[in-house]
Parts: sequence; C-alpha cells; structure tokens
Amino acid sequence: MLFRHNKAEYSDGSIDLVPIHITPPSRELGFGHEQVWRITLHNERQEIGQISYRDGESRCVYYYGHIGYHIDKEYRGHHYAYRACRLIEREIRLSGKTNVVITCDPDNEPSRKTCLKLGCLFERITEVPEDIYLKYEISRTKCRYIWYIVPTETQ
Repeated sequence: MLFRHNKAEYSDGSIDLVPIHITPPSRELGFGHEQVWRITLHNERQEIGQISYRDGESRCVYYYGHIGYHIDKEYRGHHYAYRACRLIEREIRLSGKTNVVITCDPDNEPSRKTCLKLGCLFERITEVPEDIYLKYEISRTKCRYIWYIVPTETQ
C-alpha cells in the first residue's frame, strides 16, 4: 500500500480530495490499482466521505464498479459524490479509460441520482453471483451505470 501526502490533490473550491493510499493490483479481486481519497470540505481537515477509483477489469469489478464512493449521512444532499466523481475524471483519463462502471444498490436513490447527474447510461440491474456476495459481503443485486468520459482538448 503506497501512502501519499496529506494535502488536497484535487479541489473544486467546494470540496477537496486528499489522497489516502494507492493499493497495488490484487489478483483475487482484479481491481487493478485502487486509489482512495478522503473527501473534505474545501480547506478543512474533517473527512465527510471517501471516493475510490479502480483501474482494473475483472469479474469482481463488474459488480463493484470502477468507482466507489460514500458521503457521511450529515453531509448528504449537497452533490458531494457528484463533485468528487468529476474531480477524478483526470485519473480515469490518465489510466486510458474512456468509460467506467459505477454500481449501487437498487434502493440507493441518492447514488442513482448521482449517476444520472454525471450523465451515466443505466445499463441494467444485475444479480451478484453467490460466491461474490458471500465472500465479499456485498448486496445480492446491483445497478450498473456506464459513465462515458469525454476526452479533453489536450488529449
């Protein structure tokens, strides 16, 4: 596990993303490199959530997604997950991807709204195989959204 510095790596003036760690690829999950950031309010130290980006492709990524995020309950309703996703677009482009998967539970309406606000395409609701949901303790069904990353002018 590689640890980074303790200052913001990305900011939009409302939130900052402070790197926590980069995990090297794991054969078991097939996540590739996983980068994790603390989400904080701009220029504050208190963590209000986290976001992670996994650059791998595997059977587990199919159900977990490339991007995972959560916002602490008292900070929800301010589009912080959406903002955090927009801030890591650069990392997605740097990894060479033109689209990524975001998954969430079917009853997670705030996350589904975040995906729609990002412009994601709803792909399907899928059943998670028993060996995966039992071993890794994730939900039995997941909504899959595809987020197409628009290239920047400098690419």
